[in-house]
Amino acid sequence: MPDDPPLIQSLRTAVAAAPADVPLRLHLAQLLLEADRSDEAVAEAAVALQHAPGDAQARALMARAMGAPPLSPPAEHPRPRTGFDWKAAEDQVGDAVPPRFAATPVRADGLDDSADADAWDVEDPGTVRLADVGGMQDVKDRMDAAFLAPLRNPELRKLYGKSLRGGLLLYGPPGCGKTFIARAVAGELGAAFLSVSVNDVLDMWIGNSERNMHEVFETARRQAPCVVFLDELDALGAKRSRTAHSGMRNVVNQLLSELDGINSAANEGVFVLAATNVPWDVDNALRRPGRLDRTILVLPPDGPAREAILRYHLRDRPIENVDLGKLVKITDGLSGADLAHVCEAAAERALLDSVRTGTVRMIGMKDLLAAANETVPSAEPWFASARNVAMFANEGGMYDDLVTYLKKRRKL
Repeated sequence: MPDDPPLIQSLRTAVAAAPADVPLRLHLAQLLLEADRSDEAVAEAAVALQHAPGDAQARALMARAMGAPPLSPPAEHPRPRTGFDWKAAEDQVGDAVPPRFAATPVRADGLDDSADADAWDVEDPGTVRLADVGGMQDVKDRMDAAFLAPLRNPELRKLYGKSLRGGLLLYGPPGCGKTFIARAVAGELGAAFLSVSVNDVLDMWIGNSERNMHEVFETARRQAPCVVFLDELDALGAKRSRTAHSGMRNVVNQLLSELDGINSAANEGVFVLAATNVPWDVDNALRRPGRLDRTILVLPPDGPAREAILRYHLRDRPIENVDLGKLVKITDGLSGADLAHVCEAAAERALLDSVRTGTVRMIGMKDLLAAANETVPSAEPWFASARNVAMFANEGGMYDDLVTYLKKRRKL
């Protein structure tokens, strides 16, 4: 602006040249705030938060400039604010980054030295537990009964001859937290976490894909106890009848071999969890007893889970008069990804309105309701496909839990 002091003019020019430079923008916002130009300071802090949502300095400056109150729980559903793991909630809606395939160490003579070091990055799930999963109590109860409870008491495990290994398949619509649940299981077991997708395994050279799959399990055996998470199992373990002339057939064969182990003790301490949106496309041999024989349906988040996800995505944004209880009710059926989009769209509405009017305003309930009403549940196409499977391909009651849910929601 023409009447800006020289320093502010210079900073405006610098910010225009480097709009993603958060510290520079926050310096400008600080000077504007000290000059009693709060609206302009808020605008700069808001842009900074768009580039760095978790930046503590930007959040503090925003609070000083606007005096924005923190989001409080609705009166009809009081909940303590302390101790909630926001990072866990973020992971639950699919923001977790899978481990990357690391370069295999090469010796001076040109031969790989994979025997001396693991070629896969193994993660530590830290303190994430099933208790950090918002809501979804039915899923957690079934997970505990089918997978965790038999492993928590070593004496009873010995008494009943329960092996310290196992496999579990999570299925359901996309964006509903299957990856986060797998991490929580690793945390419950105190195990390392190794996430694998088809892009990590597949290789253009003959034999390398099978070798990569073998190395995944060799790494897990060396790092035991370890949870191997096979993401998009329908790609890694597609029905071999459909891949007769594809290299993926050999990958499925290799995966079956690794799940069985060379002998009965080979996979001791290796827990295999897999996730898929289309379990009906997974090779039947992968689901036979002793492999991925236990199945859990992971559905769109329930009320408590939606509250946790919405609270996370509104945490770093300037809001006022938000009735979280009402918002939770009207977003029934939305996935975690859908809920993230609702918050993003509401922020966009407020931002554009601020640009048009020239006055920065808070995100209100009107913005959130409009965004929620405009968001089409992304899981609906999945349920349309799943409905046909539940009606005509439920051999042996494999999808009874899906049938129950569809009937409850009057989709069947």
